[in-house]
Amino acid sequence: MIKENIEAINRNKDEIAGKVGGRPGEVLLVAVTKTRMVDEINEAIDAGITDIGENKVQEIMDKFEAVKPVRWHMIGHLQRNKVKYIIDKVSMIHSVDSFKLAEEIDRRAAQHGAGMDILVQVNAAREESKFGITTEETGKLIEDIVKHCPNIRIRGLMCIAPFEDNQEDVRVYFREVKALYDKYALLSHPKMDFKYLSMGMSHDYEAAILEGSNLIRVGTAIFGERNNNKQV
Repeated sequence: MIKENIEAINRNKDEIAGKVGGRPGEVLLVAVTKTRMVDEINEAIDAGITDIGENKVQEIMDKFEAVKPVRWHMIGHLQRNKVKYIIDKVSMIHSVDSFKLAEEIDRRAAQHGAGMDILVQVNAAREESKFGITTEETGKLIEDIVKHCPNIRIRGLMCIAPFEDNQEDVRVYFREVKALYDKYALLSHPKMDFKYLSMGMSHDYEAAILEGSNLIRVGTAIFGERNNNKQV
């Protein structure tokens, strides 16, 4: 079913993107592989997945060698003391929400002689249960990273909206983050090249795409309900 689910999501996201002027393939599908077994992940890669997202550093480390060639994304909250474990493994970190974290990513990237692409995580709804900075704080963080972190390139923004039964109820948050994205996407700087607006998961990616998302993070709709007892 994994292959069929991926094909259905690809058709759906392209159709939705087309409604707002997007082109087929314009929205990047990142498969969220939290708690998923290696054989499931490899099946998804065989079915065309090019990018996978993990929420936890330990899962990246456990699975990295066994998973087929793919681009890895760190999409969960990242503690500063764990940056060193994934700096040479992931292609992008979605969850940068403080200057101290950015400094550590910059320092570790310098040690490896390579830059790191990041997204700034925005908590537009100001949910206490979620990480991320407010829309008002976003500009200052971007400016500080650009000024002080030469080994980081900011590629865009990431947002996790509140869980709502009706997708229409979260569009206001996606819209707010898209307005921020558009503001900084117009600016030209070697360390700030906006390309990705990471918004939308299994339950709300349609609303996110309608509001301008071009990267969706989908797990359950690909793999089925998560089994937290599974071993990698």
